[in-house]
Amino acid sequence: MRKLASIQRIKALDPIENADAIEKATVLGWQLVVKKGEFQVGELCVYCEIDSLMPDRPEFDFLKPRGMRIRTVRLRGQISQGICFPLNILRLGIAIEEDSDVTEALGIEKYEPPIPADLAGIAKGPFPGFLQKTDETRVQILQERLDAFVGEPCYTAEKLDGSSVTYFMKNGEFGVCSRNLNLLETSENTLWKLARAHQIEEKLRSLGSDFALQGEVIGEGIQSNKYQLKGQKVCFFNAFDIAQYRYADFEEFVKLMADFGLETVPILDTAFRLVNDIAALVEMAIAPSVLNPKLPREGLVIRPLKEKTDALGRVSFKAINPEFLLKYE
Repeated sequence: MRKLASIQRIKALDPIENADAIEKATVLGWQLVVKKGEFQVGELCVYCEIDSLMPDRPEFDFLKPRGMRIRTVRLRGQISQGICFPLNILRLGIAIEEDSDVTEALGIEKYEPPIPADLAGIAKGPFPGFLQKTDETRVQILQERLDAFVGEPCYTAEKLDGSSVTYFMKNGEFGVCSRNLNLLETSENTLWKLARAHQIEEKLRSLGSDFALQGEVIGEGIQSNKYQLKGQKVCFFNAFDIAQYRYADFEEFVKLMADFGLETVPILDTAFRLVNDIAALVEMAIAPSVLNPKLPREGLVIRPLKEKTDALGRVSFKAINPEFLLKYE
């Protein structure tokens, strides 16, 4: 689970040009604006990430005009992602330990954008436990992972701003899932309509084993159709062998998509050597979208060419373009 609020250390404080009352703080791999003199380097604080929905408490009243949601903002030219609070916002009795999760203790929830009715569908059940959800971890909290895999041959892909879908074949049964639910087939549901249009069930059956494909649905009626597409389409980014509980390596994935005649998300680089520089990876994410160069891309997804795992699970993460967040949040 994502730590929306955690106890973290102020790693650095730097001046902001032409700003006397504020300065730039570095927490984990995030950069944010704080009041000058409010924190000291090395001091512990409560750090709340973007997309945190804060509870209705007096100390958070300043967020009411933003719907209590912490967003990416720009202050005096400095991009700020997240908010630091002093430790005294925690109730007495909560243990003060660096990196401990205080999301639940503060009553914070994660902001989720509303899902259009033609994507939400009718629930058949929860997201299946034999599959993994498509959430990617943000690079800003993964410094140790970057250090461990620095130099690893990777590929980068454009992260698309749409709605995730999972198609699976398990024990002869074909299923369609949104981010959180296994959906019944209805004539109105876009995810099911795309499955039938692309003959996903027949293609998965042809493999003769339990398997899943995961992708992003984009187009009309989805996230304001930023890419200005006609209709809807699905771009795939994962192929998962359920029986072996493993993701396909990059070459396997690309070959399978070609054999099936299915579109992948835009692949940007297949010869990238991973660097352990969070700021550089975020800078890489700042560019126009391949699908529509008139808009900033949402970001990058970075993965080894050969699948890797560590204590956190699959080695795969995202670097989000802050310019995208500023424009569309």
